[in-house]
Amino acid sequence: MTPLAATDRLFFERHDSELDQDTAARIVADALKSNDDGELFLEYRESEMISLDDGRIRSAGFDTTLGFGLRAVAGEATGFAHAAELSEPALRRAATSVSAIADGYSGTMAEPPRQTNARLYSEANPLGQAGFSVRTGVLAEIDAYARGKDKRIVQVMASLGGEWQAVQILRGDGTRVADLRPLVRLNVSVVVEQDGRRETGTFGTGGRFGYDAVTAPSAWRAAVDEALRQALVNLDSRPAPAGEMEVVLGSGWPGILLHEAIGHGLEGDFNRKKTSAFSGLLGQRIAVPGVTVVDDGTMPDRRGSLTVDDEGTPTSRTVLIDDGVLVNFLQDRLNARLMNMQPTGNGRRQSHAHAPMPRMTNTVMLGGPHTPDEMIRSVKRGLYAVNFGGGQVDITSGKFVFSASEAYLIEDGKVTAPVKGATLIGNGPDALTKVMMVGNDMALDPGVGTCGKSGQGVPVGVGQPTLKLSGLTVGGTAA
Repeated sequence: MTPLAATDRLFFERHDSELDQDTAARIVADALKSNDDGELFLEYRESEMISLDDGRIRSAGFDTTLGFGLRAVAGEATGFAHAAELSEPALRRAATSVSAIADGYSGTMAEPPRQTNARLYSEANPLGQAGFSVRTGVLAEIDAYARGKDKRIVQVMASLGGEWQAVQILRGDGTRVADLRPLVRLNVSVVVEQDGRRETGTFGTGGRFGYDAVTAPSAWRAAVDEALRQALVNLDSRPAPAGEMEVVLGSGWPGILLHEAIGHGLEGDFNRKKTSAFSGLLGQRIAVPGVTVVDDGTMPDRRGSLTVDDEGTPTSRTVLIDDGVLVNFLQDRLNARLMNMQPTGNGRRQSHAHAPMPRMTNTVMLGGPHTPDEMIRSVKRGLYAVNFGGGQVDITSGKFVFSASEAYLIEDGKVTAPVKGATLIGNGPDALTKVMMVGNDMALDPGVGTCGKSGQGVPVGVGQPTLKLSGLTVGGTAA
């Protein structure tokens, strides 16, 4: 069954359906006349989360949502209305609200997005695979396996989450696009204790596939092993030093710094409004040669991937920085039109209750010629940051602060003691000019990223090779 046929059954052909497709099309066409753009976004979502703590199920939840969001765009103005029901009266009320945005305005409706036959992930509903008892059984196995690994483990926490989102996008000209999106995630945390000291290690994995990819014994055992490894590293850590020093960033998840400190500044809305640190720099060198950054929503099964974005535009592999030169921004339809650029398939929204905006998908720095060992050997005194926790970024200035959840000292070209409490402080545009070596080990994150912007959260991916930076400010805890 095609995505359109499957979503027709969910939205228009249900036994309790209060809206038929032809009526919806007429209402949307009338609401969007005289506008420049807009769409009806229909969404059905099933989601669940099961959490285990110390051998017992702490919480279990299941939720379904059904609703629509109707948007009209006239010039720079946007009218948006949504409802958690799908009925003709609700859609007519929304149409009356959003059509007011074009009162006295006469626009030309933009061409619809091109069609695509791409299928980047399975369209099956992961929540329909196996049963609830099977998933709780996996969590119990995780607890037992972890406790058998090391006697220092005093607490085990694990969770399994999954969702299936079905969307259909209907435009004023009758064009329709649909997508069926699975998403699963496994998280494991362990707490270890030794000589009165407690430390935690955490690992998660997931993507756009079925539960079997994370509930297979090989997958969850690897997650437990990694969480335990991180906890034991932290158990031996010493206070981090502070000051300006060379920094080597690990591959994979440390790309979250790239995402936050640089990626957000390359989104179209910030640059159209000239509130980004990169505003007005298109075509100019903003990074050292060898730095190439892409946003790729077409990677199969990845957490940040989408067959089409939430405006119906097929996602793409967009080169943002090419060998150090800024060549493109991430665009939704509205900002692309106003900036006289092409949409890049990055119009995303958290749900039917939110209007779309330019957002990242999978943001990656491509690999270079150097080995990680070569970078480490070149550092006299510095920090090797392997994993990151939370952080804060100011889009306008580019300033960032990130905490390293796993980091080590580099002394005389060797990785030595693990350190705790290290934070990296810097400026995104400035950091791009301090990249001295780009590794040949580009890796993607394990599939756990969620990006927040303007109150909306969406799943994303990050990735990068190992990188050596000539200098960042390290905030530490050493006396």
